[in-house]
Amino acid sequence: MKVFKNDWQEVLGQEMEKAYFQDLRRLLYEEYQNFTIFPGEEAIYRALDLTSYQKTKVLILGQDPYHGYNQAEGLAFSVKEGVKKPPSLVNIYKELEDDLGLDLGEASGSLVPWAKEGVLLLNASLTVRQGQAGSHSKIGWEFFTDHIIASLDQKEDPMVFILWGAFARNKKKYLKNPKHLCIESAHPSPLSAYRGFFGSKPFSRTNDFLVSHKQAPINWASIRKE
Repeated sequence: MKVFKNDWQEVLGQEMEKAYFQDLRRLLYEEYQNFTIFPGEEAIYRALDLTSYQKTKVLILGQDPYHGYNQAEGLAFSVKEGVKKPPSLVNIYKELEDDLGLDLGEASGSLVPWAKEGVLLLNASLTVRQGQAGSHSKIGWEFFTDHIIASLDQKEDPMVFILWGAFARNKKKYLKNPKHLCIESAHPSPLSAYRGFFGSKPFSRTNDFLVSHKQAPINWASIRKE
């Protein structure tokens, strides 16, 4: 059983004792035994390990991990250091540069620096079979990650939920707290980025909201290599 070394243990401990989660654990054991699953078992909960409940100021929600070899590192939209940036991440960086007037240069595709800033990079499904997008989307992860979203909505400190694309925007139904800001747009995928993602300015809007509520802004440029 996963034991978190931060306050997610208090938030998720009872959830992980439920029958559906025990079934999920057993299924994942079989999946890792018989298929190539991403990310590696040690990185399944990396987003939660890096960004505690209390320190989460922003949630960026993805659908499931990258299913290509050696891409996924347990954070939504993020790839391992040295791995070529996927098209959606290229578009995220383009919007970031345009929004904040940045030059990211040869920025890494790893978003670990954002996670350490308080950006929870959560996928709705935390695992996937190699080469099979969405293959773990209905094995129980959705109940677990929906609980995470609903739990974040209960936070007293105002935070930002960034929902890109129809799948993520469907999770808005769990956001009922008027203290928080929800930023919605098209997905950064090349198939939809020009239909509302580009020009949506999620990064400056997030920081404007945080500053207006007396919180430190996110250093989005932290991914840039010095």
